[in-house]
Amino acid sequence: MAALFPFSAIVGQDEMKLALLIAATDPTVGGVLVFGDRGTGKSTAVRALAGLLPPMTIVKGCRYHCDPLSVDRCTHVVAGQNPDTEVIAVPVVDLPLGATEDRVVGALDLERALTQGEKSFEPGLLARAHRGFLYIDEVNLLEDHLVDVLLDVAASGENVVEREGLSVRHAARFVLVGSGNPEEGELRPQLLDRFGLSVDVRTPTDLATRIDVVRRRDQFERDPAAFVAQYNNQDLQIRSNLEAARGRLGGIKVGDHILELGTRLCMLLGTDGLRGEITLLRAARALAAIDGDRDVTDGHLQRVAPLALRHRLRRNPLDDAGSTVRVERAMREIFAPREERRAV
Repeated sequence: MAALFPFSAIVGQDEMKLALLIAATDPTVGGVLVFGDRGTGKSTAVRALAGLLPPMTIVKGCRYHCDPLSVDRCTHVVAGQNPDTEVIAVPVVDLPLGATEDRVVGALDLERALTQGEKSFEPGLLARAHRGFLYIDEVNLLEDHLVDVLLDVAASGENVVEREGLSVRHAARFVLVGSGNPEEGELRPQLLDRFGLSVDVRTPTDLATRIDVVRRRDQFERDPAAFVAQYNNQDLQIRSNLEAARGRLGGIKVGDHILELGTRLCMLLGTDGLRGEITLLRAARALAAIDGDRDVTDGHLQRVAPLALRHRLRRNPLDDAGSTVRVERAMREIFAPREERRAV
């Protein structure tokens, strides 16, 4: 297996790394969309995240990665018996742009049908990604019929396949991570709304940062093993913090004051529906868990608001400011002390 570039060795791109850690802490946040210039470490960061994720326990031999604590539909479990288990790495599955629908959702196992005369289902990429991450590079170039499939599965958490007399239904809950270059095409609004967090990445503009990026990449490619070993302790620390954050998540308290601020911010920005408020709340709670805090504060909300809301804004022909600027402007109005607002 090829060595992965260490997560802790990525230079800059702090917002992107934070968004990925939030999604890893609480998968219900809804995934991460990373848009920006080519060659800015988008896919590198996503793949590096795989090396950080704590392993997960599954029903032994299950191709759907069923959770041993929830095995109602697992064919590998006999009713009334405790299933055998095994520990595997959290899956990070790539969805290629040229993948067929059968490859994504699953289809009839032709080899078994021809050799044994039995109808059997061959799980697709959605089954492999269950309880893990589904990564789509150049997500804005994804074909419409695959976008429709992803929308259906993302909404229901299940993949339903009707093929050649087979009827299969299996859980498919995963963190959707997409990356792309906005110059190559826009993302369909329906899919855009399914991403919990959105990140804009740009090419570094200062000399020292660019030199550091090039130096580290060159060192990694010349001797991957030595480079990975150099950052092993830092990556282990991030993994430990991530596991601790997951453990704290359920005990994080969200006061009425925080709910009111988040709702007022979404109303001021005019976001459609209530998904913005829900995502903002979940992301702020995950950030509090990462920071080791017991309560969500104004500061947590302010740090995650651009991530959770910038891609949910309607286009305003009378305001040519970018979405990030509009979110920051609204935050100043919502979070500024009353005396400050009066002075303005």
